[in-house]
Amino acid sequence: MRRRIVIGLFTLGKIVITAHAKNVLDPKEVLEFLARHVQGDWGDLCEEDKAENERGLIHQLRLLSVYEDSHRTKFWIITEADRSYTTILLPEDY
Repeated sequence: MRRRIVIGLFTLGKIVITAHAKNVLDPKEVLEFLARHVQGDWGDLCEEDKAENERGLIHQLRLLSVYEDSHRTKFWIITEADRSYTTILLPEDY
């Protein structure tokens, strides 16, 4: 039997990263930002988008966080509505 372990407000599902993001971002930093994402720290979102994520927690909608790493590279973390996947990508990868 396969179990899901919840370490935050929601499950991340399978975590994937685009090839471009993998080449640019530091893996240790990515893990730190994933921990923030799953705890509901949505990063550099406007208040309206943060409120949309809060609704997403209740109504099983897609969740988006926006962060900048230590090199000021902006990247996104997106968890799908069904919580099957969480994707780490740079905006230009979208």
